Amino acid sequence: MMIDLSHRWGTDLAVGSTGDLAVVSGPSLGQQRLLRRLLTNGGDYIWQRDYGAGLARFVGGPSAPSQIRALVRGQIFREQAVQRSPEPAINVVEGSGVQSNALLLGIHYTDSSDSTPQLLEFSVRG
Repeated sequence: MMIDLSHRWGTDLAVGSTGDLAVVSGPSLGQQRLLRRLLTNGGDYIWQRDYGAGLARFVGGPSAPSQIRALVRGQIFREQAVQRSPEPAINVVEGSGVQSNALLLGIHYTDSSDSTPQLLEFSVRG
């Protein structure tokens, strides 16, 4: 089982119940890694130039849900946490109203660490 420091995108490192840095494993680790991969701009990680989907670049531009779905699919299959079967379902919605400058994503996939169905929902703002 892989264990890593708990760090959700856009937040500080988490503190555990004993005051040490919190750790994460299993499906939660997979979700944190997926989120980091999808929100990191491609080419920004100097040790792996093909790491990252850079989803923020699609916010406020021409509608491209099918292109976004294809990009997300290609990136999530690079993570160990995502089983290829059953095929993940990727839902992309452009925000409206208060969230008009955002993309809303929902990814249903099966976690490879314990074969449980997972749902990763998040928004990307421009």
